[in-house]
Amino acid sequence: MAALLLRLRQRKVSSFGISRLLKDNVDHFQMHEESKLGTLAGVCILWRRYSSVNNSTKIDFTDLTCPHSWYPNARSKQRKVILHMGPTNSGKTYQALKRLESSSSGIYCGPLRLLAWEVAKRLNKANVPCDLITGQEREKVEGAKHKAVTVEMADISSDYACAVVDEIQMLGCKTRGFSFTRALLGLSVDELHLCGDPASVPLIQEMLKLTDDEVQVQYYERLSPLVPLETPVGSFDNIKTGDCIVTFSRREIYRLKKRIESAGKHRCSIVYGSLPPETRTRQATQFNDDSSAFDVLVASDAIGMGLNLNISRIIFSTMEKFDGVHMRNLTVSEVKQIAGRAGRYGSKFPVGEVTCISTSDLPLLHTSLESPSPVLQHAGLFPSFDLLLMYSRLHPRIGLYQILEDFLENATLSPNYFIADCEEMMKVAAVIDEMPLSLHDKYLFCISPVDMDDEISANGLTQFATNYAKKGIVHLKEIFAPGMLEVPKTPNAMEELESIYKVLDLYVWLSFRLEDSFPDNELAASQKRICNLLIEEFLERLGWQKPRAPKSVSRKKLGRFVVPR
Repeated sequence: MAALLLRLRQRKVSSFGISRLLKDNVDHFQMHEESKLGTLAGVCILWRRYSSVNNSTKIDFTDLTCPHSWYPNARSKQRKVILHMGPTNSGKTYQALKRLESSSSGIYCGPLRLLAWEVAKRLNKANVPCDLITGQEREKVEGAKHKAVTVEMADISSDYACAVVDEIQMLGCKTRGFSFTRALLGLSVDELHLCGDPASVPLIQEMLKLTDDEVQVQYYERLSPLVPLETPVGSFDNIKTGDCIVTFSRREIYRLKKRIESAGKHRCSIVYGSLPPETRTRQATQFNDDSSAFDVLVASDAIGMGLNLNISRIIFSTMEKFDGVHMRNLTVSEVKQIAGRAGRYGSKFPVGEVTCISTSDLPLLHTSLESPSPVLQHAGLFPSFDLLLMYSRLHPRIGLYQILEDFLENATLSPNYFIADCEEMMKVAAVIDEMPLSLHDKYLFCISPVDMDDEISANGLTQFATNYAKKGIVHLKEIFAPGMLEVPKTPNAMEELESIYKVLDLYVWLSFRLEDSFPDNELAASQKRICNLLIEEFLERLGWQKPRAPKSVSRKKLGRFVVPR
């Protein structure tokens, strides 16, 4: 696996960390529709207003004090906004989805692809035709008037009878919060249902004072008990069926799986953020299956949302995590979100328990569960592409990097908002700006789901952008040569295979937005499926196992990333 690398023809890219900023982001077609019907209309109104006062006055496109005015479609409606607020496992989302299911048309907006998948499946099963639209999937259903989408893909140019925005408290997220703000202010619906943490209520009420929407709040209590234990787990001999051990690094997850399985009593499914969504789903499914040998889960905080899990007891292996800069204690919201996954209503474990491995971590666990989540003070905001475009026309000689920097330094906001963290996006823009691309294409590459902390993923983006700038078309085979991918034998090889998956996922993402220029969608999708098979094989072999015949995968369907010599 050491040879599975991407070739980079022009220059190396350092490992900037980006692009979880707008994961599953803006649809190419959707951006153009919004240009016609959404934000640009508000921009034109501003332009006329300034021009009528003084033809020599320059429009300040860094003035972001009235974001509600960016969405004339939504402002033309008298929306009924219902806030469904409560803890994890309280039935709040269930009630909102029941209303969506009974509506004549509607859209569900979730923070994860897994949640969009789940809702689309639920509605179609209920004979309510529903399309699935995420950054990497387009599944159209004949006659569908409903959509299940990731929140960044929310269509604000169409009218709906009903919309549901899940995990609305994420509007306070420093990187993705602006996508939830956009959905909250921009969805053109008769009824808008918002599901999330009660800590978001005062901020949402304040934001909607300017929209003339009717706002109602419904509070929910947890449906099943969650019991904080007074004693730690202590020895791993005390692990039992239905337990979920939570830790915060891939290597620690592997270590805990091996340690638990070495006793020969349990098999462990594992879930963490870098796993492909399909793999996470299958790992969760085998853990939930009573007939499966996998009766314990080892996971990161990726279980906090998006997966239905039959967990009896959440066990924190640590109450600290690395946030990309330093180690810190888990926040109250993080502890509650994770702990609340135990004892799912209607599962075989109707009472959830939560504890720690170490006695020293118990005080922070108990304090966090007893404390209310901090009230949100500000919602994320970020200039739309239309605003950036209009700004660039006033400053035609500066690139995207400089435009973003100017917005970051000069943006004027109302007290309810903060400007989204675009530092990592700017680092990508610094690379893309050197290429002969339009502003729109530069923006598109900057918001793509690339992990610039990952050298292979970063090189993949740069290779794609370079080839696109040179030739206008990017064939996957230019960096993906016939060969053999093997089941990873080490954690390092596994990490490399996950990186290859990210590059293939990026190609699929780009192929939906630049269809003619990235024509190998089917090939990339098929190679993603093969990566999934190999990753799952590694996870199955990791730890103790009964002797068995090795699985084989057809060589004809495999490929590898190579560096030409």
